Amino acid sequence: MGIINVTPDSFSDGGDYADIDAAIKRGLEMVADGADILDVGGESTRPGSQPTPLDVEIERVTPVVAALAGAGHVVSIDSRHARVMVAALDAGARIINDVTALTGDPESLDLAAHSGAEIVLMHMLGAPLTMQENPTYQDVVGEIHAYLSRRIQVCQAAGVDAGRILVDPGIGFGKTVEHNVTLIRDLQRFKDLGAGSLLGASRKSFIAGLSAKEPAKRRLGGSIAAALAGASRGARVLRVHDVAETVQALKIWRAVA
Repeated sequence: MGIINVTPDSFSDGGDYADIDAAIKRGLEMVADGADILDVGGESTRPGSQPTPLDVEIERVTPVVAALAGAGHVVSIDSRHARVMVAALDAGARIINDVTALTGDPESLDLAAHSGAEIVLMHMLGAPLTMQENPTYQDVVGEIHAYLSRRIQVCQAAGVDAGRILVDPGIGFGKTVEHNVTLIRDLQRFKDLGAGSLLGASRKSFIAGLSAKEPAKRRLGGSIAAALAGASRGARVLRVHDVAETVQALKIWRAVA
């Protein structure tokens, strides 16, 4: 899953693809590099970020989704707002990727259930503005496993078939470095939820925390290491910024493994 942030303020590439044409071009490049899914987002949810007005978010993502989906590619909409989800689905998106696991908007659960789209349920502790202030867990894997299990049950009760659901433990969303490492190490524990797992560790700050405090665009090595660790523990989808490099690494890893 290739990440396309149509935003001026995302943590890793803010402003790089805020222009619609640049975002579309980037998506096509990612497909050529080996991406199976293009994840388009119009609101930054980095730590400390402020909400984006819905009309602005819709204006950012809709033309990008329409162009990429119209070219025959599988597009995911990265949003926590039902109005944005509707606009993106109408434009051709086939996956809803919600950092709030369909809790952030009272209309999103019913929308997702009746849309027929695949759904990514992610765990986030609190809200982007405050999630990194002092994230605390007694058992980070157990608590997130229980949360995602409950969200799957709620979705199924609303009419979502289990085969349409992916779960994401939410690396970097209200977690310390140690929490993030533990979640990746124990990713296989989420298999018994009956849903595929998605890992989004690309360029996250825990990489710099374990290394030499590198800025986001200098975390490629750590991003690939995290991706391979996730793949070896059963991740079905890897959400990444650097598609070509990750695809190459996976090919070599699979050949050896």
